[in-house]
Amino acid sequence: MNFDAIPRSALPALLRRMPKAELHMHIEGSLEPELIFALAQRNGVKLPYASEEALRRAYAFTDLQSFLDIYYAGASVLLKEQDFFDMAFAYLARAADDNVVHAEIFFDPQTHTERGVPIETVIVGLSHAMRRAHAELGISSALILCFLRHLSEEAALATLEQALPYRHQFIGVGLDSSERGHPPEKFARVFARARELGLHVVAHAGEEGPPAYIEAALDVLKVQRIDHGVRCVESPALVQRLARERVPLTVCPLSNVKLCVFESMARHNLPALLDAGLVATVNSDDPAYFGGYVNDNFVAAFEALPQLGASQAWQLARNSFDASFADESHKARWRAALDATFSEVARVSR
Repeated sequence: MNFDAIPRSALPALLRRMPKAELHMHIEGSLEPELIFALAQRNGVKLPYASEEALRRAYAFTDLQSFLDIYYAGASVLLKEQDFFDMAFAYLARAADDNVVHAEIFFDPQTHTERGVPIETVIVGLSHAMRRAHAELGISSALILCFLRHLSEEAALATLEQALPYRHQFIGVGLDSSERGHPPEKFARVFARARELGLHVVAHAGEEGPPAYIEAALDVLKVQRIDHGVRCVESPALVQRLARERVPLTVCPLSNVKLCVFESMARHNLPALLDAGLVATVNSDDPAYFGGYVNDNFVAAFEALPQLGASQAWQLARNSFDASFADESHKARWRAALDATFSEVARVSR
């Protein structure tokens, strides 16, 4: 749909107001320093930072690994079911304020089971928060279990088996953590097992890794979505394939800049992805660490990239619904609400 008549001055409010889905968000990456210190005190965990301010000052990342080092330190405060509940509910409340109507949330059980936290504690705590947020805030959500790619495939297979008693509480599996040196092929067997179980499959690829990692995620892991995928533009044939097959890309603008994938937001390739007809979406990745939740990502991208206007905002929100694993009846309702929001703003702008 064409909403180019909507002026740029109306965009910030429209971006915040429009309904949207978030499809690329690591729940451990929503731990704000205030909550990290509160949980550390509650659980008697000693942190290597003197204060919340000192922790925030450490958020000067040079690449993905420098971020992951702090990310795993922050996760060390998560020990009990209540901790996982508190973390997830805080994110879902923030997402609901951003007019996120549906969130598909990544979680990393190996980050916790390697510290002796039972997988049941993780999944039950997160699931309780999601049910309460749906009842009280009206936001729907689902869990996607991610494997840490710097660990072995045997560890991933064991994690999947440990999670199967809670199969009804997650909808899919993903692949995250350090991309360099850990190609998708490394996890062929565990993804085949997940597909046999009827789980949805997604994978991080083409953030720091080359376009070949995206191709392997599609051809070997047979994923339904590519998380990040921004380096696809280095291969015109791959871009054409992604457009033709309607493979969604869950793009995270602020994360890409914070981790030096792009030197500035003005250099981000989100407009090029849309121009190529790709099913790109906007997401927050690890919002507590990268400077913003989903609306912050939208506003920052649209402020820095003049090629993006109201029509692109509508397309990105529409893509988020289309790319979600929600059922069609929910998607139809969200699409209708999106159209109504834009039509109303267009009328007022005439």
